[in-house]
Amino acid sequence: MKKGKIGVQMMMLKGKVEELGVYETMRKVRELGYGAVEVSQIPMTTENVAELKRASEDFDIKIAALSAAVEPMVPGMPGETLSNDFDKIVSDCKTLNCNFLRIGMMPLTVMGHKDKIMEFIDKAEGLAHRLAEHGIELYYHTHHLEFQKYDGVYLLDLIKNNTTKLGFELDVHWIQRAGENPVEFVKKYKGRISLLHLKDYRIGQMDLSEVDFKDMAKFMHIFTNTIEFAELGEGNLDLKAIIEAGLESGAQYFLVEQDNTYGRDPFECLEVSANHLRNLGYADWF
Repeated sequence: MKKGKIGVQMMMLKGKVEELGVYETMRKVRELGYGAVEVSQIPMTTENVAELKRASEDFDIKIAALSAAVEPMVPGMPGETLSNDFDKIVSDCKTLNCNFLRIGMMPLTVMGHKDKIMEFIDKAEGLAHRLAEHGIELYYHTHHLEFQKYDGVYLLDLIKNNTTKLGFELDVHWIQRAGENPVEFVKKYKGRISLLHLKDYRIGQMDLSEVDFKDMAKFMHIFTNTIEFAELGEGNLDLKAIIEAGLESGAQYFLVEQDNTYGRDPFECLEVSANHLRNLGYADWF
């Protein structure tokens, strides 16, 4: 019976890392039952890399993937990029016994310009080939903006159709938000995905306590922004069907993520999501 591995996208724990440090945050991840993490938005300082390695070994947590931009999201934005820090990023992957690297998003300055997008795709594909020489696979993570159309073709499909080495990390919440069916869309990317982001999609409550209905613009802003990121099982997605489609399409890691926890403790959110996945029958994927 083929199985995936369930893990945590550490972006949602960056506040915990600042508060508790990498090691204690990873201890808590293990206590919740998770055996893999994807590292994102955690500064890859010498100390943090060493602590990730120590925690990985002490708690038997697999470092599923690391994150790196091709170039800064906006000019001058801090952080490592494959354009400037290639050797350091490869070295971190080797230190952490990690062979997956993921791009969080293309630079915002590129979006909206098809020729710039094609240049970015070319760069990312070139980097995927360079990384492959070091045994590292490169993936592109999706939001909803990649579902803009250029000459009738989704930006995401433009990336897929013009690359062979670059893979994809599909995020099922953002696919839903873009108006596509996550189950069917994941199937279209069969053979090009190894990483899948599990994140539910909820319609939240409207807080109208501050609204004066003479100000319809403010009301409409609240009305159209009720979509929320949700703990698994607390939203509207068919997660069982999504996970099965992901497994069938080549996903190895199924990473729990929640961009906003709306004041709820992220460890509590991760526990809710873990319990839901166990209830769906995936206890042995942890």
